[in-house]
Amino acid sequence: MRLVPTPEQRELRDAVRSFLAAASPMPAVRRAMESEPGHDPEVYRRLTGELGLTGLTVPEERGGTGAGHAELAVVLEETGAALLPGPFLATTLAAILLTETGEKEILAGVAAGTTTATVVLDGNRALNGAEADVVLTIDGDRVLARTDGERRPLRTLDPTRRQALVEPGGEVAAVSAAGIARARDLFAVAVAAEQLGVLRASLEAIVAYSRIRVAFNRVIGSYQGVKHRLADMHCTLEQAESIFRYAAWAADEAPAELPGAAALAQAYLGRACFEVASGSLLLHGGIGFTWEHDAHLYYKRAKADEVLLGPPRVHRARLADLLEL
Repeated sequence: MRLVPTPEQRELRDAVRSFLAAASPMPAVRRAMESEPGHDPEVYRRLTGELGLTGLTVPEERGGTGAGHAELAVVLEETGAALLPGPFLATTLAAILLTETGEKEILAGVAAGTTTATVVLDGNRALNGAEADVVLTIDGDRVLARTDGERRPLRTLDPTRRQALVEPGGEVAAVSAAGIARARDLFAVAVAAEQLGVLRASLEAIVAYSRIRVAFNRVIGSYQGVKHRLADMHCTLEQAESIFRYAAWAADEAPAELPGAAALAQAYLGRACFEVASGSLLLHGGIGFTWEHDAHLYYKRAKADEVLLGPPRVHRARLADLLEL
């Protein structure tokens, strides 16, 4: 079992981090989320075309790179830390589902970066459903696809990523129950990667702030109460990373362990990410509650991600079932 990123994965992380720092810093994120499309199409085009990241886990014979889910996790951790707006996560989930179905035509467009897609996750709700070229719906042992039909945008908590109500379409492929279950487990690992990135960025922000904010002639990081809180948040990060790395490893190397690892990742990281993002906002004091500060954006992304695949209690119940508790 390898839980430490490889040199190649570290190089991928550095490349994605450098790209996002230059192309989508937080001022650009704010401009993009308030624009008509809700994201910067040029940044998305470069991310999917120039870097080829939507085809990362797609097999080479179907137009992708053929990398593993551990590599995908490296990318999603960085896009989460940068609060990247737009349909990247939605299209990534669609690529995972299409790969499990054996479908080729839509997947080739997704892998090439020319097709944006999304998956209906709860009822008729889909991430970036209004702007996606293709909407996929899991219906029992079938996957349905729709390219037209009504798309009703929703007002959501997280302003950096939009959602919409959509209607299911025609059948793309029949998939085994095991294939659907594996796709859902891989969804859980992908979202957990983003949550780890949000958690890490939230902690780094408040640590940096605690070193420069002065109260009563002392930097706030020197106060015992703040130190203890930051230490607790750091311990949460360490536990979250260990749990997540195991899930990412299982996605590539241990299919039998994936269901339990994925359920554990969502049961723990969902709540952990929100608690750290919430703690970061509170420790920033009054400035953290202002619209101009980024802390509330991380708080909102953390809460939206926590319930994206169902609240933590759903994943705890599934984990208990898998462990026969």
